[in-house]
Amino acid sequence: MKKVIFSAIILVLTITATVSMQSCKKSDSPDVTQKTLYDTLGGTMMVNDPTHAGMQIEAGRLAIRSVVDSAIFVIAADANINVYFKVLLAEVTNGNTSGFMALSKNLTDFFCVATGAKNFTYGGKNMRDAHNPATNSRMNGKAANDDFDSFIADVVAAAKKNKVPDAIIAKLGAIINTLRSAVVQA
Repeated sequence: MKKVIFSAIILVLTITATVSMQSCKKSDSPDVTQKTLYDTLGGTMMVNDPTHAGMQIEAGRLAIRSVVDSAIFVIAADANINVYFKVLLAEVTNGNTSGFMALSKNLTDFFCVATGAKNFTYGGKNMRDAHNPATNSRMNGKAANDDFDSFIADVVAAAKKNKVPDAIIAKLGAIINTLRSAVVQA
């Protein structure tokens, strides 16, 4: 009787071990989710928002917003392309920052989504309409390829100002460059 019980226990252990080993095969293991660019930029970790006292913001969003806001200022000083933003520049000059805030939010949302954020959506115009003065009264003219190149250079300058590593700047540049055909309309 003891021999039968012992044999049964050994059989159960053998079956359990075999099933466990089969379920742990490399080919059966779940896929490890690859880190997104948003994760690399800080991801969903909550941090203090330096521009809104007492508020928290995802570190990835803060990194993107910092570059976006810096880029808007670099573009405003860039005589090559600031002519496209006369409405915005006039508003800011007169102390009205509502257009700046809306642009910052839309661009930040856009880049959060484009870099893999899951907690945000982009609700602005599609890129073709956003950059066409016929469908966006805030745009002053249609951009050409050299204007788009200036825009990329301005974003790179803003990213460097925010100490974004070159490898990440290259990835952001690749994302921006996918928009060239929609933005360049001249």
